[in-house]
Amino acid sequence: MEFEELRLAVEKAELVDAHAHSIVTVDSSFPFINCFPEADGEAPSSAPHSLSFRRNLRDISLLYGTESTLDAVEKHRATAGLQSVASVCFKAARISAMLMDDGSEMHNKKDLNWHEDFVPFVGRILRIERFAEKILDQGAADGSAWTLDKFTKLFEEKLVAEAGDVCSLKSIAAYRSGLSINPTVSISDAEEGLRCTLQAGTPARISNKNLIDYIFTRCLEISVVFDLPMQIHTGFGDKGVDLRLANPLHLRAILEDKRFDKCRIVLLHASYPFCKEASYLASVYHQVHLDFGLAVPKLSVQGMVSSVKELLELAPLTKVMFSTYGYGCPETFYLGAKKAREVVFIVLRDACRDGDLSLPEAVKAARDILSGNATPFYNIKRVPKSDSNSYESPNFVKLSSTVPQTNASLVRVIWVDASGQHRCRVIPSKRFYDVVVKNGVGLTCACMGLTSGVDCPAKESGLTGTGEIRLIPDLTTKWQIPWEEREEMVLADMHLKPGVAWEYCPREALRRVSRILKDEFNLEMNAGFESEFYLLRSELRERKEEYIPIDSSNYCSAAAYDALSSIFHEILAALNSLNITVEQLHAEAGKGQFELVLGHKTCFMAADNLIFARETIRSVVRRHGILATFLPKYALDDIGSGSHVHLSLWQNGQNVFMASNGSSKHGMSEVGEAFMAGVLDHLPSILAFTAPVPNSYDRIQPNTWSGAYQCWGKENREASLRTACPPGVLDGLVSNFEIKSFDACANPHLGLAAVMAAGIDGLRRKLHLPEPIDTNPFGLEGKILRLPKSLDESLAAFRKTRSSKASWARSSP
Repeated sequence: MEFEELRLAVEKAELVDAHAHSIVTVDSSFPFINCFPEADGEAPSSAPHSLSFRRNLRDISLLYGTESTLDAVEKHRATAGLQSVASVCFKAARISAMLMDDGSEMHNKKDLNWHEDFVPFVGRILRIERFAEKILDQGAADGSAWTLDKFTKLFEEKLVAEAGDVCSLKSIAAYRSGLSINPTVSISDAEEGLRCTLQAGTPARISNKNLIDYIFTRCLEISVVFDLPMQIHTGFGDKGVDLRLANPLHLRAILEDKRFDKCRIVLLHASYPFCKEASYLASVYHQVHLDFGLAVPKLSVQGMVSSVKELLELAPLTKVMFSTYGYGCPETFYLGAKKAREVVFIVLRDACRDGDLSLPEAVKAARDILSGNATPFYNIKRVPKSDSNSYESPNFVKLSSTVPQTNASLVRVIWVDASGQHRCRVIPSKRFYDVVVKNGVGLTCACMGLTSGVDCPAKESGLTGTGEIRLIPDLTTKWQIPWEEREEMVLADMHLKPGVAWEYCPREALRRVSRILKDEFNLEMNAGFESEFYLLRSELRERKEEYIPIDSSNYCSAAAYDALSSIFHEILAALNSLNITVEQLHAEAGKGQFELVLGHKTCFMAADNLIFARETIRSVVRRHGILATFLPKYALDDIGSGSHVHLSLWQNGQNVFMASNGSSKHGMSEVGEAFMAGVLDHLPSILAFTAPVPNSYDRIQPNTWSGAYQCWGKENREASLRTACPPGVLDGLVSNFEIKSFDACANPHLGLAAVMAAGIDGLRRKLHLPEPIDTNPFGLEGKILRLPKSLDESLAAFRKTRSSKASWARSSP
């Protein structure tokens, strides 16, 4: 068949349901018939005479094997029970991830956790108006009367506390006062709105336009800081919506406000009947994205097809997303998924016939619309890939590729704390695959705040023995341990609960910043680490065990390498089995010091590889009675050890850090210069992450090639930032830049996240580099800035930057 490839792609595509609501219990007052029309009151009694009702009822009856009548379906539901019905519907829907608005007010609704029995990933959408109402109902903390300042402070504190636990915010302003939102509502008007709301009594229902506009604006400001999307109800709903005010064109004042230029706004429900208006907005405003749930499956077949086609008339394919708009009953999720597949196929097939798309482009578009766009947009993790039409089980966790193929009996679950220390929990293999893969390992929150010297949390970390997170194995990083065949090892993410990332998770921090770089500039950062370390042997001196350097040779000494070549062969073989590329190794200038250079990879993989490389070096040499230390300054009378990192920017598989020709003054592109200038500008603050312990500053000293001054240079190894032109790069061009002030006490994911965030700031501000320093900066003392000389100084620089960036919290609306 002509479009069989497209049909198969649509049928096999995983589904990410980006907007849904809770299912209710069997004894709920919510009637089953209300799942069919978007109406309430007496209107649903006429629903059986609509086209969509008859089609949807027929689809449900075919699923259950009953007669196509409402009575027959309801009788089957009552007999089978909710658990069975939900299992059948979700198995047929084949939804891999689901985001749920838990602010809907339905009698006896199930909590979000209940839905995890049927969908692997369930994320939360926070409805901001309901969130505000609950705060008002609870009353002020001190029992006093509400003021706008008091409400705002508590609302923002609670919302910030929830930010790490949600995938998106959502507003139903369309239901309350319309979408003509005033982003500059005055304080006095907002105060009057709060008074009117409080005078109406409890439970609070916020309907005053000024107060709604004020809350909406504050939430947008917070969404920018925490990179959270904002879903907005647009278009039709029940009669509670004034359709005249639900046209998304009313949002123009918000979309034009420069404060919200970095917001990610989702227009829900295809904005029906304003589909063309929504498509227009998505085409001219970079922050606008579209979701067609509710229009599918509530309309007739032609209505669904035409609404999605209208969305695609102008909107980029990368901005359109799927949702079921499931609510109340499991059948709504099944219908939304089933009809979405059918409609997406029809729309993209017709686009091919019309010549708008080639078949490969249509196949990619189908996957993007059904899941690919939403997965990174909502930062969804652990979405399994579906390679067939079968749904494996209600508690689906696909393990076919992760079941151990070796005789390993133990698995090391590894994480790295804020001071760069590698830690692990060791789990028996059977329990790992039966339990830990899905549920993780419990860990006290204090573990990310432990100091470098003592196993107790740092006083200012705010982390204590109260509270627990989950270490969730990232199965893409699981390896059999080369030097211990009875064991495997895997890196872990930190979640509050499976699927919900903890705000202090280092790997999640790097993912989040990487997504911003990709979304805003279509760039990826590659990284390559140079790992320096000392090798020490034990010696008994005056009946005391001491560790002394393995040799005392000079820089790049052939004798030093030769003496240990057999051990290095073991190290490189182990790294090769872990798919870690080594570009070179050599003896360094310190006594017993060596350097191993890793190949450049995407920054996330580079950080993972660095962790595994250190594990490998330590473990292999330990088997030969040798101790490897990566401490920044092992011996005060010898040189320090760094983890210098080389960085480059890539776009569509091409290095775009270097200039496209030789005309650039510094040999780098404008993008490369702006990114590097941002890093240079923020370098004192970055040190809080890349040199995070007091010992780090014993290493960063003048005349030690460690980068002690805030400057950059071309192939200047005394500069903190150095541009490099390695062999193979055209003369006059630079392929990357190196950061000297990065050491092994840095958590590599956090360190790279800090560097990338600084680079993004440079791109946003279009910064330029000062003139390079081509001499030893020590001779320019007083003319250029010295980098922080202690951890206290770098933390002070970081706090100063942080406070200036957080000024939104007290800004006027």
